[in-house]
Amino acid sequence: MDPTESNTRLARIPANCRLIHLMGIGGTAMAALAGMLKERGFAVSGSDNELYEPTASLLKRMHIDARRGFAPSNLDPAPDLVVVGNVVTRNNSEAQALLKSAIPYVSMPEALWHFFLSTRCPLMVCGTHGKTTSTSLMAQVLIAAGRDPGVLIGGVSLNLGSNYYLGAGRYFVIEGDEYDTAFFDKGPKFLHYRPQGAIMTSLEFDHADIYRDLAHVKSAFAAMVTRLDRSAVLAVCADYPAALEVAAQSGARRLDFGLRAGQFQAASIRADSAGTHFDIVHGDRVIVRDLLVPLWGLMNVANALGVYVLLREFGLDDAQIAHGMASFKGVARRQELVGEADGIAVIDDFAHHPTAIAATLAALADRYPGRRILAAFEPRSNTSRRNVFQSQFAQAFDRAARVYLAPVYFKENDPIPPPERLSTDRLAAEISSRGPQAIACGSNEELLRQLLNDAQTGDVITVMSNGPFENLKTRILDGLRCR
Repeated sequence: MDPTESNTRLARIPANCRLIHLMGIGGTAMAALAGMLKERGFAVSGSDNELYEPTASLLKRMHIDARRGFAPSNLDPAPDLVVVGNVVTRNNSEAQALLKSAIPYVSMPEALWHFFLSTRCPLMVCGTHGKTTSTSLMAQVLIAAGRDPGVLIGGVSLNLGSNYYLGAGRYFVIEGDEYDTAFFDKGPKFLHYRPQGAIMTSLEFDHADIYRDLAHVKSAFAAMVTRLDRSAVLAVCADYPAALEVAAQSGARRLDFGLRAGQFQAASIRADSAGTHFDIVHGDRVIVRDLLVPLWGLMNVANALGVYVLLREFGLDDAQIAHGMASFKGVARRQELVGEADGIAVIDDFAHHPTAIAATLAALADRYPGRRILAAFEPRSNTSRRNVFQSQFAQAFDRAARVYLAPVYFKENDPIPPPERLSTDRLAAEISSRGPQAIACGSNEELLRQLLNDAQTGDVITVMSNGPFENLKTRILDGLRCR
C-alpha cells in the first residue's frame, strides 16, 4: 500500500456523497459494507457476476440494487463514489469505464476507514486461522457488556444474524484480512484499518495465489505490525513462532498467549456438551477459573484466550468477559450444526487449510465423543486447489473414519497448470495409508451417493469447503430424511 496514493483517493471522496456504487458487491465484506452504507442513509447500488448466500439474502433484505454482470452501463447515471472490490480486475469492462471517467473511487478498506473506522477505536483480529470466530466472539463480549461496538466480520455471527452491526459505541471490531485490496492496491486489506488493539491468532503459509511462501506472508504481517501506534496493544499467539517473530518488529505494547507458551496460557481444558471449559494462568498464578466458551476444539480455546487478553486491556473485567463468552452462539459455517436426521449429525465448516481441517476434526471428536466422523472435503480455495499442501492434507484427516474428496474445483481460464494442482487420487491413497478410508470422487453427485450409502446412525458428517459446495449439506440432510 502506498499511503500517499491512498490519501489522495480518500481526499477525492465528495463531502456531499449520496449515491455509492460497489463493484464486486457479492463479496462477504463488500455486501456488509453495502448494508452499512445503506443504514447510514446513502443510496447504494452494486454489480457482480454472481450473488451467493448469505450475501444474496442480505442485499435483498436491504433493498439494494445489485446488478448481475459487470458493464459500463452500471455507471449510468454516474454515482458520486465507486468502491472497487478485489475481485475486480483492471481489464474488467466496468473498471475500464471507471478509469476513463472522472468518478472518484476507493477500495473497500479505504471506504471502511473513511466512513466508519476513522472516528472509532478499531479492534482488529488477524491471522491465518480463527479470525472470523475470534472477531465474532469479541463482538459478542462487547455487546453483552453494553459497549455497543461496530462490527464487521468475514462470516455471519449467529448472535447478530448478520456479518455487520453499526453500533454507536467507541469500539469497532473488525476482521483483518491479509488478502490483497484492489487492482490498484496490491497490499493487504488490514494495512488500512489502523487498530488500537489487535489479536494475531496464528501465522502460516496460505493464499498461494498471491503469496510465494511463508516469508512473503510474514512480510505482509510485518508491514501491519510496524504501522501500529506505540500506544496500541498487540496480543499474539505464542504457539506460532512465525507470529512471535513478526510481532517482535512492532513498537506497540505486546502481550502473548497460547496453549503451550505465552504470558497467558490456557490450562485444565475439558469439553462437555455445553462447550469447552478452561482456566487461565498468568505466570505461575491462575487468574481465571472455569471459563466457558460454547465452542469445541483447542483452536477455539486459543481464540477465546486471545479475546480475553485483548479485552482486559480495554477495560472489561473477568465477569464481563465470562458472561459475554457464555452467551456466544457461534458463527455460520464454523462447526455449524445444520441438522440431524436418522441419528446422524450434519456439520457445515469453512475449513480449507490443513491446520484448520485437523483442528475442526479434533473439535468434532471432542463434541461428539465416540461417534464416527465422515468428512467430505472440496478443494476449492486458491491454496487448496494447488499441490503445495499435498502431504499436509494427508495428515489433516487422521481423526476422520472416512473421507470423501470432491474433485478439485475448476475455474474458467484456470491459472493453475495441471502439474501444480492437488491430486485427489494421490491424496486419497495417502489418507488411507494413515488409517481413515478415503475415496476420490469423480463428481459431487458421486460423493453424495457414496456418503449416503455409508452413513450409519450415530455418525457425524462434516462438509468442508470455503464455497457453497453445491449445497451439499442440505442435500445430505434431505437424503438422510428420505432413507
